[in-house]
Amino acid sequence: MENIHTIALAMVKKGKGILAADESNGTMAKRLESVKIPSTEANRLSFRETLFTSPKIKNFISGVILYDETIKQTASNGQNIAELLNEYGVIPGIKVDKGLVPLALCKEEKVTEGLDGLNQRLLEYYKLGARFTKWRAIYNISNIHPSKTAILSNAHALARYAAIVQDSKMVPIVEPEVLMDGSHDIKKCYDVTASVLNECFNQLIIHKVDLKGIVLKPNMILNGLQSGKKNEAKEVAEKTLDCIKKNVPHDVPGIAFLSGGQTEVEATENLNSINKINDTKFMFTFSYGRALQKSALNTWAKNINDKKSVQNVFDARSEMNSLATFGKWNLQLEKKAA
Repeated sequence: MENIHTIALAMVKKGKGILAADESNGTMAKRLESVKIPSTEANRLSFRETLFTSPKIKNFISGVILYDETIKQTASNGQNIAELLNEYGVIPGIKVDKGLVPLALCKEEKVTEGLDGLNQRLLEYYKLGARFTKWRAIYNISNIHPSKTAILSNAHALARYAAIVQDSKMVPIVEPEVLMDGSHDIKKCYDVTASVLNECFNQLIIHKVDLKGIVLKPNMILNGLQSGKKNEAKEVAEKTLDCIKKNVPHDVPGIAFLSGGQTEVEATENLNSINKINDTKFMFTFSYGRALQKSALNTWAKNINDKKSVQNVFDARSEMNSLATFGKWNLQLEKKAA
């Protein structure tokens, strides 16, 4: 049996990050339609396979989070997708939550569902080659949100999910995302994120989850998108690092930040700034979706048969984030890569 501690450490290995390619078909349809490409099963696979077979993917990407449709597909060379990723030195993972539903009696708040039947789905995904999983909870900020009910309900679900996944011999990515949407300032984001992380780990410990066998995927500490305030990388880094140090137990092997609405360059710059001042034993890396794929998608849309150009763009973006895990990224390198 592969050890979940070993897998978790490999997922957050310095210099490598996780590609979030687990967009639902609905979300993927919006992405493809935004570049005027029909969202067919063949097109969704074509774009993703182009990224998965990028010549340098194994240098910068440790794992890929897949969607249910994708992990069951067959690549153009006849391999299943997990086999293909393994051949390229990348760990296959799978999104296992069933999405968001309204939280009863809590107006405008959501809870993630998908615990029913999770054991059976995990058996299938393990056989298909998945070795880690992802479950996302979200929390919105306003004058009255998130409620204590939302914080507790989502933390409880994340903990139950993580326990079931570890029982199935896989590594759970625990993703409590405090949304960037809103007019709140960076201090409010800090306070809410601290409360969310504190309750998440309280529940993980109650549910006997082995913290050495998880990867945390949190948001960075940022001003709200509608606040009108610019995010300064130095402040983002200082507040994010402080929040992690005060609310995440030392047993956790690493943190793979989500990009959460940041631009490609913002997400890279902020990760770089965090690692430049990192004085902890935590590995800080990335688990980005749009912030790794947007430029590649725009390039692919110009000519879906020009795989080399798409892969060059994807490799360059991945390399910039790899440098950020060492705190060695800068704008000059960014311009050169572009």
